[in-house]
Amino acid sequence: MKMQSSLMPQLQQKLKLSPQIIQSIEILQLPLLALVEHIQQEMVDNPVLEEVVDEKKDENLKEGDEAVQAEKGDEIDKLGDIAEDWREFYSQTTVRRNAGSEERDQKQEALENTAAKPMSLHDYLMGQLSLVDAPANLTEACENIIYSIDKSGYLASPLEEILQSLEKPILLEEIKEALRLVQALEPPGVGARNLQECLMLQLDKRDQNYQLTKELLLNHLEDIEMKKYPLIAKKTGYSLEVVKRQVEFIRTLNPKPGSLFCDETIPYVVPEVKVEYIDGKYEVFLIDNTNLPHLHISSFYKKFLNESGTDTSTRQYIQKKIESAKWLIDAIEQRRSTLYKVACKIVELQKDFLDEGIHRLRTLKMQDVADIVKVHVSTVSRAIAHKYIQTPQGIFEIKFFFTGGFQNVDGSMESWEAIRQKLAEIVAKENKANPLSDEEVAEQLHASGIAIARRTVTKYRRIMKIPSSRQRKEY
Repeated sequence: MKMQSSLMPQLQQKLKLSPQIIQSIEILQLPLLALVEHIQQEMVDNPVLEEVVDEKKDENLKEGDEAVQAEKGDEIDKLGDIAEDWREFYSQTTVRRNAGSEERDQKQEALENTAAKPMSLHDYLMGQLSLVDAPANLTEACENIIYSIDKSGYLASPLEEILQSLEKPILLEEIKEALRLVQALEPPGVGARNLQECLMLQLDKRDQNYQLTKELLLNHLEDIEMKKYPLIAKKTGYSLEVVKRQVEFIRTLNPKPGSLFCDETIPYVVPEVKVEYIDGKYEVFLIDNTNLPHLHISSFYKKFLNESGTDTSTRQYIQKKIESAKWLIDAIEQRRSTLYKVACKIVELQKDFLDEGIHRLRTLKMQDVADIVKVHVSTVSRAIAHKYIQTPQGIFEIKFFFTGGFQNVDGSMESWEAIRQKLAEIVAKENKANPLSDEEVAEQLHASGIAIARRTVTKYRRIMKIPSSRQRKEY
């Protein structure tokens, strides 16, 4: 049997999204700051797009000020002259731009708009090391030790490994001396190899209670974690009050000295929706007007397109740019409309939360809002992605209002966030001398109509970083 290849035409149907729909989807899911950046880039790429100037900014202009009015008239005349000059320049299309100067301007602009990098822990330590009169043979070892410190401030590599990485070999005792030099730097506790050493480095030997604190850290750190204060008092011979006082002092020490230097940038949150209580009801407003440019299509290009002297290629280019501008403006308006409709329904469904707080947050699915607004659930998901809402209860990410839950004993639905809030309230009101166990917390929740298992209480308590009953006990 002979095998050969051949070409055969075939007709088939495929579902393919148009560029306009793809653009609408992308703009719908962009947060406000990213959308502003996208619009600004589109204004650079598309010359027919112009920003509408807010007329309210000109309210301070006095009608009787002839000098200001004359200056404004001169500016309009200048703009007309510039338009005529541009028309002549565009028709010739022979003048070349200076690409080198444009590139330099873009680089300079990028540098000026780049945020300064915050000082890292390593930079801070290296700056201090340059001021320390360290022996010349230990300088390299100190630098290697500094760059082996992790973001929490602990030494991440054993001294033996650091010793092997040095270009100039030194003795083990010398690298230990280099470590002591680094540990003497700020912040206190940096360069420690474990928690015990970190806390010890933060103690002041001149303190009258130094010996007791040292003994507690060296021999009773686990007992302190489990709050076995009577046992510690019995072993050390000190009174319970003295032990409690020193334990409270130990709690003021920083277990992660490197956390003072954060390399991560803090996100800048800009709410896009605002909820206000007006005349007995909640009103929803979009607050993107101050940040989002208002676009329209340049009348100059419309006029230029209709002129009889415009050549075919220029006409096609301008027509294509005008269509692209219309798609962008429609996509932005559709984004605002969808976000407003979704926000209104969320506020309507979560009215109890706005009135009373998180314990009244109801269970809500995106499909429920999608059915009411009559859009696909994926549209709701994209519309609320990375967007925030300002409410009388605070600023929240919009997806916060979509939460699951379970059915109570009386048949009503309870959200997980509301349960966590009630759990925290029960723990806050407990007798600290005899704190509640997870089983007892579950029983109190069950008494209030929330049937929840003990293991679920333990899970939520750990998520909320609430200590166990033994660790919450106070003597």
